[in-house]
This record gives sequence, C-alpha cells and structure tokens, in this order.
Amino acid sequence: MKPIRVLIAKPGLDGHDRGALIIAQALRDHGMEVIYTGLRQSAVQIARAAVQEDVDVVGLSSLSGAHKSLFPKVVEALKKEGADDIPVIGGGVIPAEDIPYLEEKGVHKIFTSGSPTDAIAVYIKQLIHEETISAPKKIAHIGIAVESIDAALPFYQHTLGMEIEAVEDVESEHVRAAFLRIGETKLELLEPLNETSAIASFLEKRGSGIHHIALEVDDLHKRLQQYREQGIRMIHEEPKTGAHQAQIAFMHPKASGGVLYELWQSGKEE
Repeated sequence: MKPIRVLIAKPGLDGHDRGALIIAQALRDHGMEVIYTGLRQSAVQIARAAVQEDVDVVGLSSLSGAHKSLFPKVVEALKKEGADDIPVIGGGVIPAEDIPYLEEKGVHKIFTSGSPTDAIAVYIKQLIHEETISAPKKIAHIGIAVESIDAALPFYQHTLGMEIEAVEDVESEHVRAAFLRIGETKLELLEPLNETSAIASFLEKRGSGIHHIALEVDDLHKRLQQYREQGIRMIHEEPKTGAHQAQIAFMHPKASGGVLYELWQSGKEE
C-alpha cells in the first residue's frame, strides 16, 4: 500500500510556521509523505501544488485569524483545478464558533489549538481509508447513582409522572438498574449491589447524582480500536456486557473533560 501523501500549507500572510513543521514531522512519523509549501502561499498556489504533487490530503494551518476567508478560497481553488476530490483539513488558532462555517464551506475537519498530533494523523488515515468515526446516534440513557431505587422511585413516578420500563441486576457492574423512558432516551437509576460496585464508591465520594451519560454507537469494537490508535484513555479497552445484553465500554473522564461517558451498542431489539 503506497504511503499517504499530505500537502501542508500556510495560506495568506501568516509568518509563523513552527506549528506546521511540528505537524509535518508527526505525519512523517506515521509513515506519510509530507510536502510543505512554506509560508505566504496563495490559494491558487496551494491548489496547483496539490495537483502537481498528486497528494491525497491538503492540510492548512493558520494563526493569523484569516481562516474564514483563506480556507474556503483553497477549497474553491481546488475545484477550479478539477481536484475537488482532494479533502481539505485545517488547524491553528480557530475559535469553535467558526468551525460550522468552515465545514459548510467544504473543509472536512478542523483541529483546534492543542489537538494531539497523533489524532490528526489517525484522522487522515481514517479519512483516506474511509473509516472515519461516525457521531454517536443518540443519548442511550443518563445514569443516575442512587442509594436505593425503591426510595428514589416515588419522585420519578409521582412527581415527574414517569413509568418504569425495566429493572434488572447487572452482575458485571455490581449494580441494580431501573430504566425509565423519556422521549427517545432513558434515565437509568443505579443502585449498588455491594461495596465493590463503582456506584458504591461514587455515592461515598459524591452522594446521589448524575453518574454518566451513555452514547449509542455502532460497531463498538471498531471504535475502540480507533481510540486505541489515537491514544484516547479508556476504562475499558474491550467491550463488556451491560444491561439488556448491550455491549458497553467506558471512556476515562480524563479523556473527556471530566465527564464519564459510556459507549453503548444495543445487544438486542428493544
């Protein structure tokens, strides 16, 4: 399999290239061939270089604040060169509120300041091999730690007017779980079955409250493999069986800004 060829460019008048050079080296470390066009390149120059070098991806870096103008110009220049099949990704000092606009204009992915270089390399590989991670389908449930399901239920049943859908013991997690549907998602009340339960530890440290958010995903095995390649910290490296025979894996809160996320793949029709 031939190496992925990436063109790294600094459009506009941006006079700093240290970040671009670091990314270029990181991509080379991942076995990619990198062409760096240097500073102060016009959109036309970048597009023509991409065609001449027969690259697979164009990576744009901007620290000047002109990304909303410059990045779309490169996308348009590639179209005029008949090379709109070459995906464009971008990075640098880019505010989060600008990302939807840039994606709407044809930039495939934006990596904000501080994004790990390994994550950029892994994304490029996934993009070229058409294996990019899809967004979660929905919130499968929100897990709420409680001392006692029986004591907590009156609030949910009588105050909120919700109905219990199912109650079961999940031996793998040492918890008793009660599910209450709300719209397209559920609330999952979690009561520890013994002191070895993670919920027992959570209750001792923090008391009752939201424990985790479960995101419904497809192909959990493949997703976990991709996260391993990216160096994403996980609690579970391999799927395990949860409630309703679903396949689950928890991400480490240090990988997600302090939020405990459960990746959840349905094990049967509900």
